[in-house]
Amino acid sequence: MAVTMRDVARHAGVSPKTVSNVMNGYPFIREDTRRRVLDAIEALGYQMNISARNLKSGRTGIIGLAVPELSLPYFAELADAVITAAEQHGLTVMIEQTGAVRDRELAALARPRGHLVDGLLFSPLALGPDDAEHLRTSTPTVLLGERIFHGPVDHVMIDNVTGTRAATEHLLDLGRRRIAVLGTHPGEKVGTAAIRYDAYAAALTDAGIEPLSALAIPAEPWHRSTGAEAMQSLLATGVEFDAVLALNDTLALGALRVLAERGIRVPDDVAVAGFDDIDEARYSMPSLTTVDPGRAQIAATAVDILVGRMNGDDADHREIVAEYALHVRESTTGR
Repeated sequence: MAVTMRDVARHAGVSPKTVSNVMNGYPFIREDTRRRVLDAIEALGYQMNISARNLKSGRTGIIGLAVPELSLPYFAELADAVITAAEQHGLTVMIEQTGAVRDRELAALARPRGHLVDGLLFSPLALGPDDAEHLRTSTPTVLLGERIFHGPVDHVMIDNVTGTRAATEHLLDLGRRRIAVLGTHPGEKVGTAAIRYDAYAAALTDAGIEPLSALAIPAEPWHRSTGAEAMQSLLATGVEFDAVLALNDTLALGALRVLAERGIRVPDDVAVAGFDDIDEARYSMPSLTTVDPGRAQIAATAVDILVGRMNGDDADHREIVAEYALHVRESTTGR
C-alpha cells in the first residue's frame, strides 16, 4: 500500500500537520523536527499527492513563462533558470512562445489562465508603454526584460544602459576608436535595440567620438545568421573599423565566423564584444567578451516576487534592476 502522511508522522513522532508544514516549506519549525520528518520521508519513500494538495488549495501548482523565442539561447537559458528557481517553491513551469508578435503577446495576457496557471512571468518584446493597461489581469504577473511600462505590475529588468556602456567603454579603454555596432533597429523608439544603441552612442559621445551612421549596421532578428549577414554588409562598405559591439551574443558569434573566414584577426585587427553571456560565449574561438545581465538573479527574484503575489502580497509594485557583470575574454584582449 502507498505510504501516507500519517505513516510519515508516526515514523517521525510528530503530527500529520507538522509533516504538511515541512513539505510546504513552513519556516517556523525547529531544525531537529524538520530533519526527523525529512529522514522519515526518505526512509519510507513517501511522495506527496500534488494533485490532491492543489485541489484542496484551489491552485494548480504551475506558473507560466511567456518568452519571445526559445531558439534564442538567452531565452532558453532564462527558462532553465526560471525552472530551477520555481522548483525551490515546489512549482512546475509551463512555457509559452510568443514569437515577439504583438497579437500573441496580448493573447498570452488575455486568455483565461485561472484553470491553467497560478501566476505568469512575462517577457514581451512587441508591447510598449501604451499597452500597460493590458497588464491588469486577474492572474498575478511579473514582467521580465526591458524598462518600458512603469506599472501596473512588478518588473525585474536587465540593466541595458549601464551594461552596454560598460562594454563600449571597455573597447574604448583598449584604444579602439572606430567601434561598429551590429543589430540596430532603425526607427525603433522603445525596445532592447534602441536602448542598447543609445547607451553605446552616449559612451562614444562622452569619449569625444561622434557615433557614425556608417558603423551602425541593422540586423533583425538577432540570430547568428543575421549577425553574419550584418558583418558581411559592414565589410562590403569598405568603412574602416577596429572593434564591434554586437547587441547580443548570437549576433557576435555570427560576426566572428565571417571575420575568421575573411582572415581578419580577433582581437588583433578587430575586437568583438557581445551582450547576454550565453553559455556558448565561453567556448567560441576566441571566447567572447560579453555582458552578463544577471540571468540567474532575474529568474530567482521574479519567481520569489510572483510567489509572494500568489500568496496575497499587496505591497506596491516594484521595479528591480538586476546586477550586470562584464566578462572580459579573448575576443577583446587575446589569450
